[in-house]
Amino acid sequence: MATARTTKINRAATSPRHDLEHYCRDLNGWPRSWRGLEKDLPPGEQLVALFRPFLEYLAASDLSPKTIQKHVDNLWALGGEFIRDLHNDPSLRKKPVDRVLSKMIEYCRLLLYHGI
Repeated sequence: MATARTTKINRAATSPRHDLEHYCRDLNGWPRSWRGLEKDLPPGEQLVALFRPFLEYLAASDLSPKTIQKHVDNLWALGGEFIRDLHNDPSLRKKPVDRVLSKMIEYCRLLLYHGI
């Protein structure tokens, strides 16, 4: 009778670590890619400043490069949605970016939770 062999994967050996620039090419250019108007640049730059610590954490993590890239891509998309929300509701421009982002994430979580 043959026995099944268990294989251990050594992530350190199979997944080389990359720096943040590998995953976020032109991170400082993200605000320009999101903008519709010049006044979108300051909130976009503030978003990048808020995202950067998490992005650096991801790049230094043991997650697979594919997983890290998915998170990076999702943050880029979130930034675009954030700027779009500023256009749809100009009153948001008067509020702190971190507070608007927090409310946006909270609202999206509720939508996902309720399957909307």
